[in-house]
Amino acid sequence: MVVFTAEHTALRRLVRDFAEREIGPYAEEWEAKGSFPAHELFRKMAGLDLLGLEYDPAYGGQGADHLCTVILHEELGRVGPAGVALGIGIQTDMATPSLHHFGSEDLKQRYLAPAIRGEAVCAVAVTEPDAGSDVTALRTRATRDGDDWVINGTKLYVTNGTQADWVCLLARTSDEPGHGSLSQIIVPTDTPGCHVQRTLDKLGMRSSDTAELTFTDVRVPIGNTIGEVGLGFYQQASQFQNERLVMSYAAVGSMETALTRTADHLKTREVFGKPLIDHQHVAFTLAELGARLDVLRHYNYAAAEAYVRGEDVSRFATVGKLETARLAREIAAVCLQFHGAMGYMEEMWTARYFRDSPVWSIGGGADEVMLYVLSRLDGYHT
Repeated sequence: MVVFTAEHTALRRLVRDFAEREIGPYAEEWEAKGSFPAHELFRKMAGLDLLGLEYDPAYGGQGADHLCTVILHEELGRVGPAGVALGIGIQTDMATPSLHHFGSEDLKQRYLAPAIRGEAVCAVAVTEPDAGSDVTALRTRATRDGDDWVINGTKLYVTNGTQADWVCLLARTSDEPGHGSLSQIIVPTDTPGCHVQRTLDKLGMRSSDTAELTFTDVRVPIGNTIGEVGLGFYQQASQFQNERLVMSYAAVGSMETALTRTADHLKTREVFGKPLIDHQHVAFTLAELGARLDVLRHYNYAAAEAYVRGEDVSRFATVGKLETARLAREIAAVCLQFHGAMGYMEEMWTARYFRDSPVWSIGGGADEVMLYVLSRLDGYHT
């Protein structure tokens, strides 16, 4: 059973106070703007040592355990808005894990350390117009020319893309069949030929910017390759596990807040002579959702414990991502319904939460991809 120490409790208080002070009050402003000020916010987080919790102190990290990561993302999810939590997650656990685990000393000093210090915003660029969940179908190509890669292609759905100082790019570096033709490459966004083609207009998660990036004869050193050439698929697969875990942690935090806020509303809203919360159907529905949420919270904790022990958490990450995403969508619909017409208004948090929740079932691998992975892990599909 997971045990949170006094240090963990102090971290939870620190993150919650920060989020309530530096994120919560600006939710509507950043939603309307379509982005949050990543450089400014990340510098503030770095001042509290929150951007590199598990990373090596040699690069500014804290060398903390994975339970600290659980706490960080639960609390960011709890406060909202969800788009900001996602943008922070990109920085801490989606664009940087491969660099930390497989990058050269030079790359870590030039790109990881500034990201941990909050001096550089980063993003991960994988999805393409014709290649989403199937990364083996990627067409963006990096061709070797002397000591450089020359990169051409397009990447879609790049969160933090309009503000990023560098991206972790997955590109095709050979025509070799199978998974060995892909590599991860650090591409500074101020490199000639790298452009933000457009900012994407999303249904939800509107407080984070998401972009389409184009690469036209973009030239970067071969030394910007993370790890070995041709191992990018496997490194990205590992990075996806981190992404799915932190998405599950954040989703649990957000669902807890949604149920609490809805219950508070129902205690003050009277219908047929008594508060809505006193109607059996309403109370039973919230109780059931709360019970299912509690199961997923502790499933996440079991995943975190396995991660700390160094075990393969592929199944944990896949199941957690699948089930938290499904429950988040269900809770969003119930919370909106129980607020009635008021919940359908854009001025209410329920509308934003309803729009935000579907992305949990899409980003980091759609529900159908999670089921495909599980069917193979469990021997139901070859």
